[in-house]
Amino acid sequence: MVVAWAFFCVPTSVFAASCPELFAKDVSPAVLEETYRSGTVMVCNGHYAVLVSEQTRGPLWSAEDLTEEDLEIADKTQRHGSFMPDQRLPATMQAQSADYTRSHYDRGHMTPSGDAPGFAAQKESFLFSNIVPQTPELNRGPWEGVESAVRGWAREEGELFVVTGPGYDPDNTRTIGPNRIPVPTVIWKAVYDPAQNGTGVYVCMNTATPTCRITSVAMLTKLVNIDPFPALPAAIKDHVAGMPPIRESPYALSRQDRTRKLLKEWGTKTARKALRALVKSLVP
Repeated sequence: MVVAWAFFCVPTSVFAASCPELFAKDVSPAVLEETYRSGTVMVCNGHYAVLVSEQTRGPLWSAEDLTEEDLEIADKTQRHGSFMPDQRLPATMQAQSADYTRSHYDRGHMTPSGDAPGFAAQKESFLFSNIVPQTPELNRGPWEGVESAVRGWAREEGELFVVTGPGYDPDNTRTIGPNRIPVPTVIWKAVYDPAQNGTGVYVCMNTATPTCRITSVAMLTKLVNIDPFPALPAAIKDHVAGMPPIRESPYALSRQDRTRKLLKEWGTKTARKALRALVKSLVP
């Protein structure tokens, strides 16, 4: 899925960073198409790393090494934070608060603040380099359930490598804000369980009535042209591990609110076409 926005070249050497410990087998996720790689910068934080794109003004992926020990610290860390620009990046590579004002979209974390082990890590999770537009229905509903399920999985297994990102459809060109931030059609979260040597992916539609499904890493790569775990054998990525079900979110919007927004959203032909194409591509 390619988003055709103009971009300006930024020398990636200026932002060169290395944090192999955050990736499965010490290898960062791979963007498979040159058009995606152009104008991207990888940024390492204390708890997670992101690949930021000038084309989308946000992350193409956000990766973390999620451990039981980190979650014990996260559970004891008071939740607070404010969204802010990443000062290591130029303004042309990220959204601003004004882009979300009255947009009817949430500022959606890719690596969630709930995974952050401590105040500094939590503050980093609120950088706009880690944020994409999400519908409130997804962000406060199934997506929170996905994040909760993965945290529970990490507590059971001790360690997971997690990569999260957006997927864009060329027929769905919705943007928000003065900087025309593109709205993802899907949001995905890929997981590698080193204890079980297994992988799997949660993929959710970023709509007013979001639906999610579990699929393979191989299928995700075909869908978004990103391999979250390039160092793993193909056989592991073709198979879906026993993944926990998505948990019910206490923050989900009411059925009445979802229905009202659905009727408005389905009023556009482009939205219907993009949704049909995405659903078809997700079927093995």
